[in-house]
Amino acid sequence: MAEPTAAPAPATAAPKEKPPIGRGRRITVWVLVVLATIIGLVSILTVWVRRQMLNDNSWRKASADLIQNQDIRDSLSIYIVNQIYQNVDVAGALQQRLPQNLKPLAEPLAGALRQRASNGISTILGQPRIQQLFVNASSLAHDKLVNVLEDKTGYGISTGNGEVTLDLRQLIVQVGEELGIPQQALDKMSSKVGVVTIMKSDQLSTAQNGVHALKVLSVWLAIAVLALYALAVFLARGYRRQTIRNIGWGLLIVGFIVLIVRRVMGNYLVDQLSSPGYERSTHSAWLIGTSILGEIGKATVLYGLVTVLGAMLAGPTRIATKIRGWLAPTLNDHQGVVWGGFGVFFLVMVWWAPTHALHEWWGIVLLGGLLALGVYALRRQTLEEFPSTAASPPAGSTPA
Repeated sequence: MAEPTAAPAPATAAPKEKPPIGRGRRITVWVLVVLATIIGLVSILTVWVRRQMLNDNSWRKASADLIQNQDIRDSLSIYIVNQIYQNVDVAGALQQRLPQNLKPLAEPLAGALRQRASNGISTILGQPRIQQLFVNASSLAHDKLVNVLEDKTGYGISTGNGEVTLDLRQLIVQVGEELGIPQQALDKMSSKVGVVTIMKSDQLSTAQNGVHALKVLSVWLAIAVLALYALAVFLARGYRRQTIRNIGWGLLIVGFIVLIVRRVMGNYLVDQLSSPGYERSTHSAWLIGTSILGEIGKATVLYGLVTVLGAMLAGPTRIATKIRGWLAPTLNDHQGVVWGGFGVFFLVMVWWAPTHALHEWWGIVLLGGLLALGVYALRRQTLEEFPSTAASPPAGSTPA
């Protein structure tokens, strides 16, 4: 009797391969990524100007950082000394205080004290009370400037046709009192002493148009970047991991360009625009004035690096596959541990806030969404590649 033949094993369906992306669509995806990256660079510059130059809190913080910088205090002390000596009869003030037999020494003493006065003023400018006078004067000038640029009323300016000035007279008078100059001599100073013109009337119209355009661009350019990147990923079916990787490289390039431009422009300002002896203070002022630009550049580099590493982790290389194999048991079988760890990591990032974006609600939401999407996509991939970890029975159980 013939032995029964074994039933043929059921045929397993071959995995469906994703259709390769066509050449025309791939070119379209590349164009979208490159275009979004270029717009992203412009968007960063507009966002920086709006946050650094037009935001009251950012301006006050920058003003406080400026007056707390030693190089800037040294330069400001020279300016204050020059203003006092040019507008106050220091020799006459000394002559009033000297004994009769020493009054002829007032003139040489005034000249000899000039250098020491600069050092003394630099020390005086380190006092919190004096620094607050500078911050208040700078903030008032900023309020005037913003009102003019936005064509608002306030602080005596209604049409934006006047000049915007920084008034340091009160600071100079206070420093003069600290140096012991009689109040009568200080009261005789002209009302224009210590008044620095920030913007002249013939510059206001162009600046107003620029601010109006900036407000529109800073919002819509950022939306355009996200929309173009999203469209590129949507069109790159079968090529999405590589597209996300390219987006990450684009972010890295933009971030490094911003950081390089900040350094190069700072060196140019020092070399070309600063007066002799003011190089260090000019460089310090540039770094403080572009601090938010530097933070945005670093944040862009960070987001680009995370995007590239995430795309590489999902890639077909041997190292990436081995790492996914190590992570698969936890990702597939212990979702509570995975999402709990994700939550702790995200809260630590928000608390640490290494970038300026994590001080804003939209930056927190964007980072949280990207990280959550990355964890979700990685788990889907490990479930497909290592399904045995999810299907294996619990330890100690017997098959039915």
